[in-house]
Amino acid sequence: MRISTFLTRLIVLTVAVPSLGWAQDQTVETQVVDAMNQVFGSHPGIRAFHAKGIVVEGNFKGTPDAVALSRAVLFDGRTIPVTVRFSDSSGLPSIPDGSDGANPHGMALKFHLPDGSETDMVTNSLKVFLVPTAADLRDFFLAIAASPPEAAKPTKLDQFVASHPTIPAALATIATPDSFAHEEYRGLNAFVLVNKAGGRQAVRYVVTPEQVVHLNAAEAAKQPPDFLMTELPERLNRGPVIFHLKAQLAAAGDPTNDPARPWPDDRRVVELGILTLDKAVPGSTEAEKKLLFLPGQLTDGIEASDDPMIDVRDSAYAVSFSRRTP
Repeated sequence: MRISTFLTRLIVLTVAVPSLGWAQDQTVETQVVDAMNQVFGSHPGIRAFHAKGIVVEGNFKGTPDAVALSRAVLFDGRTIPVTVRFSDSSGLPSIPDGSDGANPHGMALKFHLPDGSETDMVTNSLKVFLVPTAADLRDFFLAIAASPPEAAKPTKLDQFVASHPTIPAALATIATPDSFAHEEYRGLNAFVLVNKAGGRQAVRYVVTPEQVVHLNAAEAAKQPPDFLMTELPERLNRGPVIFHLKAQLAAAGDPTNDPARPWPDDRRVVELGILTLDKAVPGSTEAEKKLLFLPGQLTDGIEASDDPMIDVRDSAYAVSFSRRTP
């Protein structure tokens, strides 16, 4: 699909509200959430972004290759319980699963470690992020809000995209899957795995299914509005869903501080473990309200890189959580 068409359909799906404005002393993370609310509206009890989702459970077991890279208990071969939330993009809780605006789809993972602590991974189906900074992300959503279908051309969004070539490059990597179980998800921020000897390796996570199956635009448009949300529990009733958690290894010179810059495709990829999902959580709508996934919630053996967007995402998700939680 042409990127201009994708963005046009995204605008049509939004529910722009009057400008919220913000005080000069507000953090950029708060401004990002405000900008999302300006585009999609504010929905009580619902996330500002990736508003529509479903929660499932399963377990994870690390590989010997993972142990060589990281001393984290997550990878030591024990069976680790995990809670996963799959989601559509956008801040609209009723967005049709097959619509362009529902891309990229998300997969957030919360690993429940033996000592009672948790560590999270937040991934989505983009292969590279839209923009490099939080300020750019805020301004992207503000440009969408300022570009209704009747706006004069070039719109604010047209101008913003023209000056940020990373946006069309990122959007060109996404499509609608026929199932959450048939999509590949990526952690766009870099993290550092630390092994028992103190060796350090920068990585980006890749969560790979047994097969990837995408629908074309015409096929996606014919699907029921909640087809992804209903298909996954039905699939789990028939048997477990398997994903492979992998790490793309950075080489010297690969940028670790900019999620909008991809690493070369020839970088080595190591399998860290097998993720087995076997149960849809009853009452998922209520269960997901209590879940907060933070990319920076780490455990010993996994460290944040120098990517400032990790802290930004943590803070923005916390702002969204505080607003939806009484």
